[in-house]
Amino acid sequence: MRRSALAAAALLSVAFASVDAAPRWALVVHGGAGVIDRTSLTAAQDAAYRAALARATESGAVVLRAGGSALDAVEATIVVMEDDPLFNAGRGAVFTASGRNELDAAIMDGRSLEAGAVAGVTRTRHPVSLARRVMQKSPHVLLVGPGADAFSLEQGLEQVEPGWFFTERRWRELEQALNAKALPIPPRPPGIPVEPPHDGLSHGEGKQGTVGVVALDQHGNLAAGTSTGGTTAKRWGRVGDSPIIGAGTYASNTSCAVSATGAGEYFIRLTVAREICALVEYKGMKLQAAADEIVRNRLTALGGTGGVIALTPDGQLAWSFNTSGMYRARLADGQPLTVGIYGDDP
Repeated sequence: MRRSALAAAALLSVAFASVDAAPRWALVVHGGAGVIDRTSLTAAQDAAYRAALARATESGAVVLRAGGSALDAVEATIVVMEDDPLFNAGRGAVFTASGRNELDAAIMDGRSLEAGAVAGVTRTRHPVSLARRVMQKSPHVLLVGPGADAFSLEQGLEQVEPGWFFTERRWRELEQALNAKALPIPPRPPGIPVEPPHDGLSHGEGKQGTVGVVALDQHGNLAAGTSTGGTTAKRWGRVGDSPIIGAGTYASNTSCAVSATGAGEYFIRLTVAREICALVEYKGMKLQAAADEIVRNRLTALGGTGGVIALTPDGQLAWSFNTSGMYRARLADGQPLTVGIYGDDP
C-alpha cells in the first residue's frame, strides 16, 4: 500500500507546469489526506467532494479577483469548509473519546509574520475566524480550551451549541474506534436524535483529516490557514499540528505559505511547514522540490503520513502527499480550476 501510494504521489512532481508570467493572485486548497483511492469512493462521493472543493475554492477566488487580501481569501474559503459536513473541520469534525468536538485552527499573515491559533474550542462556529481574532485583537498567538471559548464570546463571534458540529458518520467512526480499544462509548450529545439520517456521501479519510488554504493576493502578500477537528477518539486534550505555527501552518512573503494535513505528531516533530519554506528561502529550491523533499522523503522516513499545499510570492503552486489521496484544488489568475482527489489526478 505504501509503495503504490508513493508511486502515485510521485506523479505530482510534474503536476504544475510553468507559466510565462506569475499570476496576479492564486489559491490552493486541501480537504485532508489519507486512505482515499478510486475503489473506496462511489461515483456520488467523488462528485460530492469535487463539487465541495470547487465551491470552497471559488469563495476565496471571489475575494482575490476583487483585489482583496490573502488573509480574507483564506478565511472565506475555510469558513465554507467548516460548515461542510464532508470535511473534518467545524460541522464535520471528528469526536474525542469523551464524545466532544474539540476544534483547532490557525491563520498566518505572510506580510507581517503575525499569526493566531486556537485549540480545543467547542462552541465557536468558525474556529478560523477565532484564530484571526487572536492574531489581530489579542497580544497572543495561541489560545486553548475554555479560555479560547471565553475570548470568542468577548469578540462577538457566532456561538453554537455543541450539537451543531454533530454528524452521524463521525459518531459511528468514534464508536468503531472505541470498540477497537475496548473503551466505553459516551452518551450521544444532548438533543441529537438516536438515528439521524446519513447522507451517504461522506467518506472517512482515516483517523485524521484537516482543511487548509494558502493564498497569494494582488498586492504580493501570502497567507495560510488550517482548521481541523483533530483525530477520532483522541484523549487527554491532544492537539495536533494544525494550530502549531511552523508545523501545520506557516506563511512568509520571503519564502512561501504552507498548510498541512496528516498525522500531526510527525508534522510537529519535523516542523514541516517551516522546513519547506526554509528550503525555498535558504537553499533556493523550487517549491515543488522542497515540498517533495520534506513530505515524500523526510516525513516518510520518519513514518509519518499526510500532505501539504504550498504557494510562493512568484506564483509557484504545489501539493505533495505520501498517502493514496488528498482532497485538493487550485485556482490562479489566468489558469483554470484544477480539482484532485487521487494520487494520479492532475
